Amino acid sequence: MSQAIQKTLRDSAAMRWTALLLLALAMFCSYIFMDILSPIKDLMQETRGWDSTAFGTMQGSEVFLNVFAFFLIFAGIILDKMGVRFTAVLSAAVMLIGAIVKWYAVSDAFMGSGLETWFTNNLNYIPLFDELGVSPFYEGMPASAKFAACGFMIFGCGCEMAGITVSRGIVKWFKGREMALAMGSEMALARLGVATCMIFSPFFARLGGAVSVSRSVAFGVVLMCIALIMTIVYFVMDQKLDAQTGEAEEKDDPFKISDLGKILTDSGFWIVALLCVLYYSAIFPFQKYAVNMLQCNLTLTPPAADSFWASPSVTIVQYVIMLVVAAAGFASNFQKKANLKYGLLALSIIALVSYCYMGYMRQSAESIFAVFPLLAVLITPILGSYVDYHGKAASMLILGSVLLIACHLTFAFILPAFKDSAVGGIIIAYTTILVLGASFSLVPASLWPSVPKLVDAKVIGSAYALIFWIQNIGLWLFPLLIGKVLDQTNPGVTDPTQFNYTAPLVMLASLGVAALVLGFVLKAVDRKKGLGLELPNISE
Repeated sequence: MSQAIQKTLRDSAAMRWTALLLLALAMFCSYIFMDILSPIKDLMQETRGWDSTAFGTMQGSEVFLNVFAFFLIFAGIILDKMGVRFTAVLSAAVMLIGAIVKWYAVSDAFMGSGLETWFTNNLNYIPLFDELGVSPFYEGMPASAKFAACGFMIFGCGCEMAGITVSRGIVKWFKGREMALAMGSEMALARLGVATCMIFSPFFARLGGAVSVSRSVAFGVVLMCIALIMTIVYFVMDQKLDAQTGEAEEKDDPFKISDLGKILTDSGFWIVALLCVLYYSAIFPFQKYAVNMLQCNLTLTPPAADSFWASPSVTIVQYVIMLVVAAAGFASNFQKKANLKYGLLALSIIALVSYCYMGYMRQSAESIFAVFPLLAVLITPILGSYVDYHGKAASMLILGSVLLIACHLTFAFILPAFKDSAVGGIIIAYTTILVLGASFSLVPASLWPSVPKLVDAKVIGSAYALIFWIQNIGLWLFPLLIGKVLDQTNPGVTDPTQFNYTAPLVMLASLGVAALVLGFVLKAVDRKKGLGLELPNISE
């Protein structure tokens, strides 16, 4: 009888994985909106006059308030004081507001409006920020890009708040259980949003034969409404869990500013935080330019307009096949029977090959890059489970850094050498993109579950917030830098498919080199201080 009374939602595998699914779906939608304009960079230049500098400045604005208004620090305090469920709903609501603003900024209604005139004439000089070279606006920046940047700033506040909330929520539901597997699985599922964005953003922009970039953003707004619904359902589940356990995270052991000292004086924490900023700065900013990079380094011949490969239906078919790749590969990790496990794995591989073939036939850069998260979906649960039961998190980070360096250097030097090879170039592109996605999967599987080993439980939210804040500095800086470097190294180039991407890619590879060095430092510190980063999360 007593055992029945003590059993909670958290003790039920189905319930805690349902809670994870709700959080993952919300992040899935936010990942789609985060890169909604990335695969249509060329269309933004053609229809809205955004050059690479304007595009990069707008993309970097997503994290501007998080970095320079310290919103992420406040988000961590809100999370520690108000709890996971309140912060989850708040973050989704903030993301939706920012998404709506960004949609209006790129809509036809904004063009020629009084608001466009105001943005054209204002925000051309921001005192102090201009002097420091960190302003999110500049003189000559298109008004639509300025207003879109404002919306993206708001969205970014909610998105990063959601990121630390999801991490804290997983710790709450999975601590002492399959935490690394849960974190890795959440990120693997959420990153399917990248593939979804790459496939459907151009699809909606060109739907019906008339180009409209606002349709792509409107698609993202609808998804942010769905994200809000997911967080509300999670709110109800989390509230029921607290009622069962008697927890009251908003009041028990309240957060104090002085507690930050425990975090900031820990060398292991700082190494992990720097690893985060290096890893994520080499990936997320790259995603925003990846489709355009492929357009510039591959010879793509559009299929005949009346062929199946040019029809809207092929997009739906390819996306369904992509879901089969992800679902079968992901599910294969959880099968006990060998024949079912390997049967699902074989289905995933066959579907992946079919997907790649369709991308080749479509001659579409966006559908080629959409394979980015697919291998990660397959291996992240494997990596997470390995860390849970065997450890070696710091070693995985070192491996991830090596793969990161190799991929960016391949994009910089090897892929352009195969530009004249229609088949060879696409094979190299597919292989490198898949490996890059796999290397990135090492981060959630090994890095994030290490944070609870470094800080006290009551300041986990603030620890994640500080890491995200440091990470956001890179996410603000590098989209802007890539855009500026592109314009500086391609003087006079007006065709958005003729840029030379060598310099930006070498810059990103150098971040991998720095991450590799820090990975070895982290391993040494772990060995000296006994942080337990190489130890399993689940004690036998």
